[in-house]
Amino acid sequence: MSAPEPKSWVMDIAPYIPGKSTTDSGAKAAKLSSNENPLGTSPAAREAFASAAGELERYPDASGAIVREAIAKKYDLDPQRIIYGTGSDEVLHMAASAFAGPGDEVIFVRYGFAVYEIATRRVGATPVVASDSDYASDVDAILAAVTDRTRIVYVANPNNPTGTYAGREAIARLHAGLPGHVLLVLDHAYAEYLQPGENDGGMALAKTAPNVLVTRTFSKIYGLAAERIGWGYGAMDLIAAMHRIRQPFNITIAGQRAAVAALEDENFVAKSRAHNAEWRGWFVDQIAALGNAGLRAVPSKANFVLVLFEGQVSAEQAYKALQDRGYITRWLPGQGLGNGLRISIGTEAEMRGLVAALREVVAA
Repeated sequence: MSAPEPKSWVMDIAPYIPGKSTTDSGAKAAKLSSNENPLGTSPAAREAFASAAGELERYPDASGAIVREAIAKKYDLDPQRIIYGTGSDEVLHMAASAFAGPGDEVIFVRYGFAVYEIATRRVGATPVVASDSDYASDVDAILAAVTDRTRIVYVANPNNPTGTYAGREAIARLHAGLPGHVLLVLDHAYAEYLQPGENDGGMALAKTAPNVLVTRTFSKIYGLAAERIGWGYGAMDLIAAMHRIRQPFNITIAGQRAAVAALEDENFVAKSRAHNAEWRGWFVDQIAALGNAGLRAVPSKANFVLVLFEGQVSAEQAYKALQDRGYITRWLPGQGLGNGLRISIGTEAEMRGLVAALREVVAA
């Protein structure tokens, strides 16, 4: 008997593998694999979330009005040009679904976010990987990869999983070099971890250019990963096309209220940013002290650090040994990073414990 056959391009997709939540043995461990906020969630956001407990039988507002209005107020944006989704992942997928398909090409950088390739293959488009510059996005390599079939360029800034960052001049040059029919998607999932004044100019481009989409998420610094809330901003025509394929009721009542409260709690965001900057800097210094053992930290602007293992101890050995000692990190051989571990910035106790364990591993 015959059976339904999936599209060939769907079968070419390597499924997304999230960061591990438990060790192989099931023992309790510090989870430093998913770039979550170690300070948790704003108390105000928790209260707002709980306020929806009596409305579980109700559908959420499909227009996401309170979230769009809050975002628009905070960033001085037109709320009609904001789209929302189940995390920024859905927004990234909507961009591919609306603007690419079989016969088209989508560019992203080597060591870019895994969802870009999944979103590309899901719609039958062809992924094109631009080479990096020491793990960072290379504008010249991206522009050199553009052809008449290019429809989308994805750039995470800061980049995941490397943490590298392209400044305002680089992003402006990238946009200026792209044909008008190519959509530039700037993924700003970690933008809130940048210091005040650091800005790649992406949102300003999205306000004026017809081919720029900026995406953001509430999963990282706002500590709302469980609720899966993301958003994007771009020209009205871009947003209108994406709304046609957006899932209805895609952000919950509780999630919408929590997101609004999280945006308003600027003290929590500032505290989270300061904690991250302090302990990321400390961690990078500790890795530098292990340089004679072949360890190197890729410069990061995010809430994680990619540590490269270029000596006798391999990343795989360190990954397993750290897990045995109660620390779960992210080993990414499937993304060509078999030589590195992406390590989220945790609490002070977690970071001190991790470094102590890492010293044991390289000494052994």
